[in-house]
Amino acid sequence: MAQDASPNKTTPVNHRRSRTKFTHDQLKILIKAFDKNPYPGYTTKQKLALEVNTEESRIQIWFQNRRARHQKKSEPDEDVESSQEQDHLEEEVQSRENRRGRTNYTSSQLHTLIEAFSNNPYPGLDYRERLAKETGIPESRIQIWFQNRRSRLRVQRKREPDDEDLGQRQDQE
Repeated sequence: MAQDASPNKTTPVNHRRSRTKFTHDQLKILIKAFDKNPYPGYTTKQKLALEVNTEESRIQIWFQNRRARHQKKSEPDEDVESSQEQDHLEEEVQSRENRRGRTNYTSSQLHTLIEAFSNNPYPGLDYRERLAKETGIPESRIQIWFQNRRSRLRVQRKREPDDEDLGQRQDQE
């Protein structure tokens, strides 16, 4: 006999966001925009998100996936590669101008995020959305904050053994 989980129990559930499925009309809009510029700026992605009625973060992922798919399909010759590099550099400069501004966090927001990170460095979508409501920060920014924090923690852990070795060497001398 299987037991149902009690609705009062609050166990954190980590689950993936469901796959975004675009309609044919939405895809037409996205493909047309991709053909114009495969590296759109933040404002362009926001406009597309409004036009296709989805989040900017979903548009960003769609463009990343589309670029990856196109790079796999055509392995360019060296002649074409140098001109594409030049085009890419120009697009990169243009995209820097259209970037999203740096997110500034208040001390209370940081305190909440750090406390949540110490409890679980890999929060699921539900928990990130709860944090978004609590802090007033968009869920996509919270997801990036956690990614950056985990990366920072890995870097710190890599440095620690070096610091310990240095201390042991100094003690031996």
